[in-house]
Amino acid sequence: MITYSGGLRISEVINLKIKDIDSQRMQIFVRQAKGRKDRYTLLSKKVVPVLREYFREYKPKEWLFEGVKGRQYSESSIYTIVTEAFQKAGIKKHASPHTLRHCFGTHLLENGTDIRYIQVLMGHESIKTTEIYTHMTTKGFDKIENPLDKLEI
Repeated sequence: MITYSGGLRISEVINLKIKDIDSQRMQIFVRQAKGRKDRYTLLSKKVVPVLREYFREYKPKEWLFEGVKGRQYSESSIYTIVTEAFQKAGIKKHASPHTLRHCFGTHLLENGTDIRYIQVLMGHESIKTTEIYTHMTTKGFDKIENPLDKLEI
């Protein structure tokens, strides 16, 4: 949920600390992401009660997701958890944690979010990287009026 909520890379998920979750402002602080840059991204309201339950049950000390002896989760552990969740959900298509990041960007775009905001939320240095999502969706094409149809010919 947190991966999709913030459009996070797998490395960003394992590097999250408890203090990086701001449920007052509904934001996730991503430290030293790709390119060694910090950024804020979104925290879904639906994630907050799940995280609170997680805290009560697992009592993490520093890292949001802690493995053995309070160490960070490994990328392979997160990958396994996510792929098993896809299987349990009946998703047959190959998917990975990065698929959730792509879905985040695509769904924001489909919901009308300005591409420049998506760029910031996803931590893309170049708008060209974010523009990939414009090629991944055709939602809304049926609402666009073709300019030729407006001409009186």
